[in-house]
Amino acid sequence: MEENEKYMPQNEDASSNKKEEVTPQAENRENNPLEKMPYEEENQEMIWLSQKVNEIRAKMGEFIIGQQVMVDLLMTGIFSAGHLLLEGVPGVAKTLSAKVLSKSLDIDFSRIQFTPDLMPSDVLGTSVFNMKNSEFFFKKGPIFSNMVLIDEINRAPAKTQAALFEVMEERQITYDGELYQMEFPFIVIATQNPIEQEGTYALPEAQLDRFLFKITMDYPDLDDEVKILHRYRNNIKPPNLEEIKAVISSADIQKIQDLIKKVVITDELLRYIATIIDQTRNHGKIYLGASPRASLSILKSAKAVAGIRGRAFVTPDDIQFVAPYVLSHRLILTPDAEMEGISPNEVVASIIQEIEVPR
Repeated sequence: MEENEKYMPQNEDASSNKKEEVTPQAENRENNPLEKMPYEEENQEMIWLSQKVNEIRAKMGEFIIGQQVMVDLLMTGIFSAGHLLLEGVPGVAKTLSAKVLSKSLDIDFSRIQFTPDLMPSDVLGTSVFNMKNSEFFFKKGPIFSNMVLIDEINRAPAKTQAALFEVMEERQITYDGELYQMEFPFIVIATQNPIEQEGTYALPEAQLDRFLFKITMDYPDLDDEVKILHRYRNNIKPPNLEEIKAVISSADIQKIQDLIKKVVITDELLRYIATIIDQTRNHGKIYLGASPRASLSILKSAKAVAGIRGRAFVTPDDIQFVAPYVLSHRLILTPDAEMEGISPNEVVASIIQEIEVPR
């Protein structure tokens, strides 16, 4: 039989064999992961996701002027179940951004102000003696919440910072031999001031590695500064966050995370991520490269960015967008590179520029 005959319509007697035939279009759909998706259903879900994203942007925009990239990164962290580190000088709305975001979500929120005398039990909880039944019971600390804002995380000593290791990675704590699970969702947003060094403790690499992103918040530009002054020129009181109505519930977050899992990423892009990470381990200006946790962080955050941008598939642009925020706090530069004034972001940018982009 000629090659083109096997795709010709068959008569009724051969209907049983017709079901087993595979057309070239079907073969393409089978080999191409983008063709396997139920487009109609996926499009409806992506439209719903885009609506939720725009609602959060609108709520944030009522209080935060500018910082659009930061807002998208905050949403990316939540949708990809990652923890976030906000770094910036005082007064650039680090704490306000986290509080407005928490109000936009219908979830529990707690805030912990880290200080040099803070103890692990102040964060995790402690055993309390019950006089009625003469027994000890565990009183949960402020870490038991859905979204936890840790203000000035680098002000607590090492033993208090170490108390966060287990809960940030495994979303559980072990106290007195008992295991306590965190409720869904569980997100830690920490802030730190990079300028003031007195009375601070540098975060260990093991803890930095548990943050999905490090987001550096810069000063607003001139136009945004003018908009801030216009907005608050007739108001001397702090912003009233109680007026914010939640637009996303914990069930919505779960649904969005399930959608993010379905976002398609090709084998070529997986290799692209692996190549970027491998280059950080073999770069002349990097003393300590990125771990597999970093590559997984790029993977899931790139899928979340694709979803936020209304797509059901990842592109190289998504990977290039998240890579600096995933890697900047995980890399340790060589002393020579630090003396030259080179930043981790510059090294990451040079690595991305040198690697061939998949087509």
